[in-house]
Amino acid sequence: MSSKVCVRVPASTANLGPGFDCLGMALGLYAWLEMEVAEQTTIRLIGDNVQGLPLDKSNLVYTVAQQVFARAGMPEQELSITMYSEIPLTRGLGSSASAIVAALAAANALIGNKLTNDELFQMATQIENHPDNVGASLFGGIIAAMWDGNQAHHVRIEPPANLEVLVVIPEYELSTKHARSVLPKEVPLQDAVFNLSHSSVLVAALSSGRLELISEAMRDRLHQPYRASLIPGMAHILEHATEHGALGVALSGAGPTLLALVDANRGQKEDLEAFMVDTLRASDIPAKTMWLKPEGQGVALLTPDDKSCTFIEKLKGELQA
Repeated sequence: MSSKVCVRVPASTANLGPGFDCLGMALGLYAWLEMEVAEQTTIRLIGDNVQGLPLDKSNLVYTVAQQVFARAGMPEQELSITMYSEIPLTRGLGSSASAIVAALAAANALIGNKLTNDELFQMATQIENHPDNVGASLFGGIIAAMWDGNQAHHVRIEPPANLEVLVVIPEYELSTKHARSVLPKEVPLQDAVFNLSHSSVLVAALSSGRLELISEAMRDRLHQPYRASLIPGMAHILEHATEHGALGVALSGAGPTLLALVDANRGQKEDLEAFMVDTLRASDIPAKTMWLKPEGQGVALLTPDDKSCTFIEKLKGELQA
């Protein structure tokens, strides 16, 4: 086994409007995980975005790592774990998926990469219960995926070069469980057909660079109309954001983050940002914004002298000082 590994994993957005539980995209926002075998398990969580998570063996990173060891026929391992994340918790940007993928990749690297990337994808999908976020964080780019409860498959799409992403993050948490609880058990046939056609065209548009189709193709009838009641101002943003320069707009994952796709070669970025923030503020919801690029690289194993790894070492030193 290796003595210590460090990985970097990107955040993700899921659904992209009509692609409920099957479309995801990696974003240029990251979490770093350092893992090594130790005599006794210790867990360090650095930064505001990981505060409050368990520091014992119930921690998600620890439990997922043990699944890798078990899959490889190895006994449970005591681990020293350090994690720093830029990805906000329970905001619809794949925080749990990134932790799962980071843990899988780091534990697999510790044992000499005995498991294939597909095995990691299958494990991640089983843990997360859908393949879109974990697929994006594992493979990078845009992911179209399917899962029948047993086997997951994916196709990776390279993001268009001029695609940019505005994420608007309301300053409150919304759990996936709560966001799913408002969804109906059945939907009208016409709504199902609507989403099938729109998600199909969205994938084709992103694959071919037909960005002019995104506005219409990102419309959804399966989940966003029902979740709009959880986020005041969301319905207005979905209806009018394209008038302010967005190619298309959607709820990011289960929310409450809202996401707009933008052509970086066009103007109106300031107008779009102000429109989305002001709409939420009118409902007394403060929000922060980030401009991100789609991330083409998935989870990455870093070398010991990589600046990301030395950054983690620096943060650990500050904690111990």
